[in-house]
Amino acid sequence: MKTKLKHKRGIPFPTHIVFSAFSLLVQIVFFVVMIKGLSEHYFFLNTLSTILAVIMVFYITNSSGKSSYKILWIIFILAVPIFGVMAYMFFGGGRVFPHVKRKMQKCEEKYIKQLPTDTDAHETLRYSDGLHSRQADYLTRESGFPLYKNSSTEFLAPGEEFMPRFLEELEKAEKYIFIEFFIIAEGKMWSSVCDILERKAREGVEVKVLFDDFGSIKRQHKSFVSRLRRKGVEVAVFNKIRPSMDIFMNNRNHRKIVVIDGKVAVTGGLNLADEYINQFERFGYWMDCAVIVKGDAVKSFLAMFCSTWEFTTGKGIDMATHISEEKVLEKGFLLPYADGPLDNKNPAEGIYMQILNSAQRYVYIATPYLIIDNSMKECLRLAAKSGIDVRIITPHIPDKWYVHPVTQYNYTDLLEAGVKIYEYIPGFIHSKFFVSDDSVATVGTVNMDYRSFIFHFECGVWMCDNKTVYDIKEHFNTLLLQCEQITLKKMKKSPLFVRLKRAVLHLFAPFM
Repeated sequence: MKTKLKHKRGIPFPTHIVFSAFSLLVQIVFFVVMIKGLSEHYFFLNTLSTILAVIMVFYITNSSGKSSYKILWIIFILAVPIFGVMAYMFFGGGRVFPHVKRKMQKCEEKYIKQLPTDTDAHETLRYSDGLHSRQADYLTRESGFPLYKNSSTEFLAPGEEFMPRFLEELEKAEKYIFIEFFIIAEGKMWSSVCDILERKAREGVEVKVLFDDFGSIKRQHKSFVSRLRRKGVEVAVFNKIRPSMDIFMNNRNHRKIVVIDGKVAVTGGLNLADEYINQFERFGYWMDCAVIVKGDAVKSFLAMFCSTWEFTTGKGIDMATHISEEKVLEKGFLLPYADGPLDNKNPAEGIYMQILNSAQRYVYIATPYLIIDNSMKECLRLAAKSGIDVRIITPHIPDKWYVHPVTQYNYTDLLEAGVKIYEYIPGFIHSKFFVSDDSVATVGTVNMDYRSFIFHFECGVWMCDNKTVYDIKEHFNTLLLQCEQITLKKMKKSPLFVRLKRAVLHLFAPFM
């Protein structure tokens, strides 16, 4: 966060983050001092660390996961065995402690099993569109969420267009409003939302707000939570930052979900912060998008929120009393899905690959990051080599200096295969969507990077034969008018220092 932003918001630096960082440093120093104190037993320690390193490398080699991610850890462990083994035990593999995994899985199963299974929707889609029905079947098996008919979507971009529609839907709430975001930042956007939430709470509407602690660092006053609770709003903080080398600290809740009365749901790339609606400039013009969902498909977003709320607070929600049976008669199919680091399933990345593998004419992609492993890269290359028009829009102005060079590192291989790459010149594009063949699309919170694919809790909505698919395609084509096409010639003419920086930073891609 830039200093001028902190000053502008008047938000004090979060002392609990300083305390947590200091405590973590103390723990690391303790380990270093302990090891140094045993230096007289160097031969024994060296032998032991070598044995542990070999065992750890054997374990990593035979574990499931991405090869590039595993290779980086293997190199690190073999280079510095003691610290490498220690680091992997705490931070590696995208793992979480078994009791945490069991707790979340129990919550997810509790609510997913309450969702109705519409076998007719799957059968109808198989009959009408056998090619794309495989994607729905895959998502249902991999994420556990069902396919729906009787649902509609409304695509909104940029954030300034989304905001008034969002407030309009909040104003309609009569029973409850559930909100879950990675970032909730105090400012104009949050003030507009908060005013409605507090007023609705006074009127007897059930209001629950959940946000990620790390995502909202330096974006709230110390009294943020207590003030909301005094106004009748229930608040939960996901995975609070604490002075611990707990491996779960690396797993953040990156989802953006709003559920209103069981009738309306919202997801997409937008967080509740002023830059998302361009109330102030961070990285040039901020381009983002969201989808408003109505009808039966809202039930799945309700289940996602309920499971995370119970996991975070220990308090269950009677989902049956929060479900709405209000129908929306509209053509098409929707399948909301969630992803997380608690199992070996990966529906978020998998549906991206499914769309690429099933494409007949084109796949258009918007993503703020393009930090991909060889399997995703080859999937993109294979589609382009097969004659599919694959186009990707990434930012021209990055939000992180060390991430954008890694995105650009992947350009050359993709361009050589025929993938067309564009950078959004006005600023930073934070939208995450795929759209293909005027038939299917997915919009959500999933970046094309290791963090989204491995470490974070994510969500999205897949749609097929839905009018919104055309809206997303038209939006993509409009964005192209504001983009610069990146050519292979331009990439090869990059200065040697720039190419070296990209190559070096690429080594750390699995940590980004």
